[in-house]
Amino acid sequence: MTLMDIIGSAKECLLKILIQGDFSEFPDEPKMHSTARLAEMLSHFSDNLQETPKEVNEFLMDEIKILDECKCVGLPNFIPRSAFLAILSHHVDDIHAKPVEFIRKIWDYIEGVLISVLSKYSENFPQIQSSIKRAGRSLITKTKEQAVNRVSEMVEMEKLTDYTCNPDYMKTWTEKTATQQSFIHAVLTDVKKPEKFSLAGFGEVKISHLRKYHAHLLQQAFDMKMRITSYWTIVLRRIVDNLALYLQFSVKNLVNTQFQKEIVAEMVDPRGGGGVERMMEESPSVASKREKLKKSVKLLKESKDVVAAIVDQTSGFGDR
Repeated sequence: MTLMDIIGSAKECLLKILIQGDFSEFPDEPKMHSTARLAEMLSHFSDNLQETPKEVNEFLMDEIKILDECKCVGLPNFIPRSAFLAILSHHVDDIHAKPVEFIRKIWDYIEGVLISVLSKYSENFPQIQSSIKRAGRSLITKTKEQAVNRVSEMVEMEKLTDYTCNPDYMKTWTEKTATQQSFIHAVLTDVKKPEKFSLAGFGEVKISHLRKYHAHLLQQAFDMKMRITSYWTIVLRRIVDNLALYLQFSVKNLVNTQFQKEIVAEMVDPRGGGGVERMMEESPSVASKREKLKKSVKLLKESKDVVAAIVDQTSGFGDR
């Protein structure tokens, strides 16, 4: 079997495991049932990313502070777009590490699968096994670095503009702002001066700390809160969808395009261990057998010379 045969067989195996969902070669090894494991990891990431954050600050105070810093000369009933983007950027920064950690975890898992496959198909060639596994790890390291950069860009793009064509945004925002007047009334004019107000999606929120602010600022802050809440749901789902699509694309590209080319390049590079040259070397068992054969041949030759000398001596005595 040649190096290309080993790599070709490993590639076919990876195609089955990572893309086609065929784990017939590893029926009793759940970690090698890759399409299922990747789907589970993506589902867990989605749940983790979209879990409802705990409200750590007083209700609407973040929005009020941002609006105060972004105020400008103009009509009071317009929300500055810079304020919305500032809050959006803060939200993105809070979750930025999660997609990056996820993509690292994904490629760590894929590296384990790839090394297991390479080990299986190179087990009869111990002289190159370490080199081919090192080449596999090098490939995954490059791919992981590219993936981390791509995912970081994907997340950072969400800070640049506020856009979606998803109609759920307007529907959700409209529903959430329907209680705006009731909320403002409870804060400023309700004679009972309630401590809390019930808001769909937020539960019971404290409002007593808001009574020192003007009505128009509270309206802006409330509107901002409902806009960012409605839009943030869209952003998180978009990140999950984009990650899922990118993951499928990059795994397929790894197997179909990069794997064979990168492994061969690494193996023929003397700096990478000279895998091809080492494949030409004899294994220890073969070298041992060859050495024994050499000794046997030498012994036979010496025996032949001894026999020939005896025959010559015998013939000499006969002539006399």
